[in-house]
Amino acid sequence: MLFPKMKIQYILPYIFILFLTSCKKDNSTAQNEEEQNVKDTVLHITPLKIELNKLTTGYKNSKKNAIEHFYNKIWPKNDLSGGFLVAKNGQILFEKYGGLANRSTKEEITANTPIHIASVSKVLTAAVVLKLIDLDKLKLDQKVNTLLPEFPYEDITIQMLLNHRSGLPNYAYFADDRAIWDRSVLTNQDVLNLLAEHKFNLYFKPDKKFGYCNTNYAMLALVIEKVTHMNYRDAMKKIIFDPLEMKNTFVFNYDTDRQKVSLSYKGNNVQYGFDFLDAVYGDKNIYSTPRDLLKFDLATYSKKFLNPKLVKQVFKGYSYEHKGERNYGLGIRMHEWKTGEKLFYHNGWWHGNTSSYVTLKGDTVALISLSNKFSYKPYKIWKLSTQFGKYPIEPDKEDGAE
Repeated sequence: MLFPKMKIQYILPYIFILFLTSCKKDNSTAQNEEEQNVKDTVLHITPLKIELNKLTTGYKNSKKNAIEHFYNKIWPKNDLSGGFLVAKNGQILFEKYGGLANRSTKEEITANTPIHIASVSKVLTAAVVLKLIDLDKLKLDQKVNTLLPEFPYEDITIQMLLNHRSGLPNYAYFADDRAIWDRSVLTNQDVLNLLAEHKFNLYFKPDKKFGYCNTNYAMLALVIEKVTHMNYRDAMKKIIFDPLEMKNTFVFNYDTDRQKVSLSYKGNNVQYGFDFLDAVYGDKNIYSTPRDLLKFDLATYSKKFLNPKLVKQVFKGYSYEHKGERNYGLGIRMHEWKTGEKLFYHNGWWHGNTSSYVTLKGDTVALISLSNKFSYKPYKIWKLSTQFGKYPIEPDKEDGAE
């Protein structure tokens, strides 16, 4: 007998303790198994390669001449400080690199020099979230607070973060208030903690309208960490960067990378210093190259990257409260013209870094421009779309930053 000659009142506490210990062990085991299951799924995402139709030499030469003419018009003094690339079917038609990654050391920018891509990072963050949805580890309509219990806004979903319809306030604004934050280095968890502590008023009722906000993607980075049981840097590397062989792409680490990365400069060549917002990731803080972003763009044409039903949800507009041609999908901006043409893109701006990623899905064309010296010029690359399709772009139309 387990408890020989003991009265029932003495036996019951032992049984209760054994029961609790067993439950705790079972729960811990289940949690560990789920964590390992997610990690195993992520680690077994295989490299994805896709090839589209080969271009003829004649086609490539004619387009190269037109693109080079455009480039020389935008950068007449060849003063590009970054990278510029145009490709069709994954094949580069024209690319250019120039300027300095570090003006003190005179390190030149080459095709392999990672540059801060600012808000173009959102496209890649969204891709990982969508990949997790595709793997049944997450749902678009899932409430954020089911994953981040501290998150104080009950009605906000993953989809609302992706398409900027949450109504969340911008962390850059409330963290700039010294009564709320002392301007020490801010992290994603700090942003969540401040939301939980202060329960700031939303800018508008969730899903009522579009409101571009970096806080959405700072929260999505925490969601990625929660679901994958990895930090955001590792999750991005394992799910996107490694499988697509984006060898010059990484997430900036504020503690270890400040002396290593390409630096950021004002238009007058004065260096931008790092500040207390430079540790927040998801909305920014990915460094990459035009060639690596081309690898990502090419992968989006593969059914193995995301299932077609989910892809349709990515590349559609969600905000039609106001008339106009601009809209936002799931991690991607778009122009939708009455004529039927659609153009997808995302721009970025952080300190002196400006970036533009344009993807013409109907024409399998990628237009990519990155700069580590402040300039609006990278945003003009979308006007090259008219070389590949009947996009009704006005020549004198202003280009927005983000």
